[in-house]
Amino acid sequence: MKPRIIIDDNIPYIEGRLEPVADVEYVDQFGFTPENVRNADAMIIRTRTRCDSSLLSGSGVKIIATATIGVDQIDIPWCRNAGIKVVNSPGCNAPAVAQYVWSALLRKGFDPKTHTLGVVGCGNVGSIVAHWGRLLGTRILVSDPPKQEAGIPDDYFPLEKIMRECDAVTLHTPLTLNGSHPSHHLISGKEIAVMKPGAILINAARGPVLDTKSILQPLRDGKIRAVIDTWEGEPKINPDLLDLVDIATFHIAGYSRQGKERATRMVLEEMEKFFGFSVDKSGLAPAYVYPDAICGEDIINSYDPAIDTAALRANPEKFDTLRRNYHYREETLNKEQ
Repeated sequence: MKPRIIIDDNIPYIEGRLEPVADVEYVDQFGFTPENVRNADAMIIRTRTRCDSSLLSGSGVKIIATATIGVDQIDIPWCRNAGIKVVNSPGCNAPAVAQYVWSALLRKGFDPKTHTLGVVGCGNVGSIVAHWGRLLGTRILVSDPPKQEAGIPDDYFPLEKIMRECDAVTLHTPLTLNGSHPSHHLISGKEIAVMKPGAILINAARGPVLDTKSILQPLRDGKIRAVIDTWEGEPKINPDLLDLVDIATFHIAGYSRQGKERATRMVLEEMEKFFGFSVDKSGLAPAYVYPDAICGEDIINSYDPAIDTAALRANPEKFDTLRRNYHYREETLNKEQ
């Protein structure tokens, strides 16, 4: 018997690859229901499909693979207790997010030779952002308590020092509510209050890592500037924040062609390992290779966030539609992929 796999129909480059070995059904990201997952063996999802007991109780699902880095849409403890394996696609779009962050910084006057960048959360994405910065000659300060406690070498500093001393701070933490280092509203009034005048705050992590209410007045006063790609409450976003930030985009920082191809390859590999079959992965981008050099001009020319900002400001109610219909850009490096 072929396994039955339900797939988000907006995952690119996947159609036709699993059909030879599985019974495949494609649904909208909100189209996963208790009825259609009841007899499923696997689900391949993105960020909007909430996977918890209300969807999965009584189902036959044995594995959930998300073609995203984040897993905060999945109730992992419940899935673990139910015997459902959960896998994600770590690092798939990290180079694209670095492209987004550095294009925004360079376009907004950040001087990599004289300014200091704070990287809050230095996993797959933050590590590439920091690496590119060091290649450009930037002083990088990193805040990542879990990595620091694990003994992973880097230039670690307290969050307060980073917020106080850096000319720009970029957020790349997962969204966590519990544990020793919860990231929900990690950046709030206290942190924003000590930022340098004119400093840039970037959120391309998860919306609730930044407390929206705490940043509105500093933006109105011109104390700081902001670049927002991930929003609290998205797809319904705060209209005041939309008006006040320098760059406002619709959760597409990681939307490169190569990033999407990597994510698809990674979920297919997880399906292969779990079910023991083999699928065609030809034409999908390989793992990212860290470069030995990078050019700021190439980054600027590779992507202009002003275009996406204008699209969101013109139609904020179409946040998800804009995201769904986004034309995947090419990454700055590895153009041969």
